[in-house]
Amino acid sequence: MRTASIKRKTEETNIGVELNLDGVGTQDISTRIKFFDHMLATFSRHGFFDMVVKAEGDLNHHVIEDTGIVLGEAFKKAIGGVESEEREKTVRFGYAIIPMDESIARCAVDIGGIGGEGRCYTVFEVDFGKEKVEDISTENISHFINSFATHANFTIHVYAKGENEHHKIEAIFKALGIALDKATRIEERRKVKD
Repeated sequence: MRTASIKRKTEETNIGVELNLDGVGTQDISTRIKFFDHMLATFSRHGFFDMVVKAEGDLNHHVIEDTGIVLGEAFKKAIGGVESEEREKTVRFGYAIIPMDESIARCAVDIGGIGGEGRCYTVFEVDFGKEKVEDISTENISHFINSFATHANFTIHVYAKGENEHHKIEAIFKALGIALDKATRIEERRKVKD
């Protein structure tokens, strides 16, 4: 089973993540940021990742950033690290195009499986018409995805457009979950070098 449990405690935050890549999408999430909890839950559900996320901290920005860091480290560990046979057996690439009413999000990921070389890079091309949605600053969405990609050693490209900011962000998290579900699957046809 590909699982990981990661904890991170700083002067600003206390984050714990438990992850099962081969789950069914169950989640127990509490960051004390309702909209962020909702987005992590939809990511888990549509990616079929079982996740427990417990986070608290002084500022929403710090909680969101550090949750991205810890979740990224959990994905990296569950796959087997940067250089591992398990990572080399994955499909490696994944993508999704997800509509939500008038909004649409595209996400493509490379988890760097072949040769074990984790390659981290983030492209986030989304224009937000509002600075805040519910209880979260929209600038923190790209910050979360970049922190996650950097600490998982993933390349993630995100593009989205639409009129409703909530719909746009939710489509992004669904697309990311589905793309990562595809990329992290084991490809039985792949022969790993001895």
